Amino acid sequence: MSGLNPNSPIPTEIKLHQQSKVMEVAFNEGSRFSFPFEYLRVFSPSAEVRGHGPGQEVLQVGKKNVDIKNIEPVGQYAVVLVFSDGHDSGIYSWDYLYDLGAKQDFYWQNYLRRMDEAGASREPKTVV
Repeated sequence: MSGLNPNSPIPTEIKLHQQSKVMEVAFNEGSRFSFPFEYLRVFSPSAEVRGHGPGQEVLQVGKKNVDIKNIEPVGQYAVVLVFSDGHDSGIYSWDYLYDLGAKQDFYWQNYLRRMDEAGASREPKTVV
């Protein structure tokens, strides 16, 4: 089963803009969202990021310069994004992508607040 609600918006176009590090998604109901690669990486729906239950989320740090190397379709309902840091276990359903777009400002501000509280950085660690 696809797990999609019959009323779920479905992407009509997905474009990667490597230079600006943005993935653009247009949906069939008219919405269009621009997702920074970093945003998609830190909000990966994988268990590695989200944990296995409430309160088990793992704050993703140092992902500012991450790239998306590939997009792999999952049936007719989702994609897997392959990131330059090796992360490739998140399945981004159409519903999840739409939610990430519709609530992008809220999610991003919450993420920045959590980073600040943790004293963490979006910048990758430099290896000396």
